[in-house]
Amino acid sequence: MTKIAFIGAGNMNGAIIGGLVKNGIAPKNIMVTNPSPAKREALSKQYNILNTADNLEAVAFADTIILGVKPHLIVEVCKNIADNVNIENKCFVSVAAGCLLTNIQQALQTNTAIVRTMPNTPAQVGLGMTGIFANEFVTAKQKANVESIIACTGQYIWLENEAGIDKVTAVSGSGPAYFFLFMEAMEKQAKALGFSTEESRLLVQQTAIGAASMVVNNPEVEIGQLRTNVTSKGGTTQAALLQFTDGKLPELVATAMNAAITRAQELANS
Repeated sequence: MTKIAFIGAGNMNGAIIGGLVKNGIAPKNIMVTNPSPAKREALSKQYNILNTADNLEAVAFADTIILGVKPHLIVEVCKNIADNVNIENKCFVSVAAGCLLTNIQQALQTNTAIVRTMPNTPAQVGLGMTGIFANEFVTAKQKANVESIIACTGQYIWLENEAGIDKVTAVSGSGPAYFFLFMEAMEKQAKALGFSTEESRLLVQQTAIGAASMVVNNPEVEIGQLRTNVTSKGGTTQAALLQFTDGKLPELVATAMNAAITRAQELANS
């Protein structure tokens, strides 16, 4: 198994580390670095992995480097690495939004293997969805290593071009918040209907889990058909759904997702 260094000790890197250890990757093959002793030592203690305050030590240790720092810091971090460490045959994987491959490539100052990913927060519970795009210098073996790492956090798809990253951002990257907003509104109304806080939460979360599970367990059935199957003509569900369609919910969802793409492009070019 490749040795993996995590630059940054934030939530996403922590989720990936947890997934790797849970799936049997030896902690001795994982190193995390962060300027904050508290953050990196917490991860080190939790998963029994190696830790350091020195990015250069971590990069020298690893074959695969996960860049989990803030997007505006990636270029600075990569320049420092390129100036001080032999990065030949190493693969860099960015989990940060809004930092283009060209910017990372220029900072690394060489034809380095680089992979951009767009994960989402359910990776923290092993149910993530990640879009992946690799530059032309990533070998088949390195792609396989990246797949094995990302698979520890959930599902993934390979993208044909880098522009796909922004589209994944609009669908699954930002997507959990869309569902949270809808669930939040349902929970609020459940309380207004007289259910307790605990009852409202249970009603909403179990309904969401059940609906998602029906989609997963019926791959041959279109999602629209699943909706139709529970919508009796003239019934309560139809009465509710008519309010959504009259309010142009499908069009609103499309507008929201396009806004996410536009913002992702703005961030990448800023």
